[in-house]
Amino acid sequence: MIYLDNSATTFPKPKEVYDFMDHFYRTHGVNPGRSGFDAAIETGELVSDTRKMLTNLFNGGGDFNRLTFSYNATDSLNMIIQGLALEHPGCHVITTMLEHNSVLRPLYTLEQRGQIEVTYLPFDERGYVSPDDVKKAIKKNTKFMVCTHCSNVIGTIQPLAEIGKVCHENGLIFVVDGSQGAGAVDLDMQAQNIDVYCFTGHKCLMGPTGIGGSYVREGVTIGQTRFGGTGVRSAVPGHLEEYPYRLEAGTLNLLGVAGLNAGVKWIMKEGIMNIHNREMVLWKKLRDGLKEIEGVTIYCATSVENQNPVLSFNVKGWDSSDVGTMLDVDYDIACRIGLHCAPKVHEGLGTINCHGSVRFSVGAFTTEQEIDTAIEAVKDIASMKN
Repeated sequence: MIYLDNSATTFPKPKEVYDFMDHFYRTHGVNPGRSGFDAAIETGELVSDTRKMLTNLFNGGGDFNRLTFSYNATDSLNMIIQGLALEHPGCHVITTMLEHNSVLRPLYTLEQRGQIEVTYLPFDERGYVSPDDVKKAIKKNTKFMVCTHCSNVIGTIQPLAEIGKVCHENGLIFVVDGSQGAGAVDLDMQAQNIDVYCFTGHKCLMGPTGIGGSYVREGVTIGQTRFGGTGVRSAVPGHLEEYPYRLEAGTLNLLGVAGLNAGVKWIMKEGIMNIHNREMVLWKKLRDGLKEIEGVTIYCATSVENQNPVLSFNVKGWDSSDVGTMLDVDYDIACRIGLHCAPKVHEGLGTINCHGSVRFSVGAFTTEQEIDTAIEAVKDIASMKN
């Protein structure tokens, strides 16, 4: 199989991830923070070590306990968005047309319940949101903004520092969906004016599914929406308010944390931007190859700058689902088709009524030969309608 669906989840994972998960769970598959025996203490140390690595990777700040774990980015975004709405009832929220349903659906639900008001900012013909548009959208009751780091449909990396600066100058909390950004490109929460960064482990951080989290900078208050066991101060009737317990309830996905720990170590060893630059060389080859094919329309993809290795396209005369089926059945190429859980992106692209697009997403283990094969496969499919 030629795997070009890395935006859904990176595959395969580095061997180090598989090996460490197996070893860890066989030797330390116990519950940290609940007991004082050696294995439990050592498991707790791995959890703390992972918090520290991710805090440093994101340059979140000095308190690594504000790095909390969840199931995935969607899980964290739900906690953060609902928690902020709880702290600021009736507020106005700004977001963008580039967002994934992990942002759109919580915001929509809260707006339908009359708890918030939402403004959706457009993106330009290149696929970027303007910081000026953010400024224009701010109202007296605007309290926070949620923005994707990188689009999962067109791969554009948004100007976070500039958007965050506008937010901070106007007293807004800036929340970033880092699903496609964490581990894909360098990140500096402090320099980029990010208050909350939500991430998932199973994409460019090279961990398994079922693990993610968020980092909340000091001074930002997230209302609590979950309550339960922490293994600490069990006699207290209410859920603990300090981090990390504030946003964590119950037993962590320890196997997921272990895999995430190994994945982060692997990308740090390889170098995030080294991986990114290799991927972008292949992305450019793919883009240039598809651009030469008659009947193929590519969306945005104007430059290798501020871009992730994600490419969306359509073939004239074919539904995207038909193209995806042929790529799978006839060429053994795995890709993603449809709306990619981001319907407003397709509204902006004009592809909402033609069932979205085909998406190729390059990964750390993609080869040049695989890119050549994908180009030839699309060329064959396009020729059937010409």
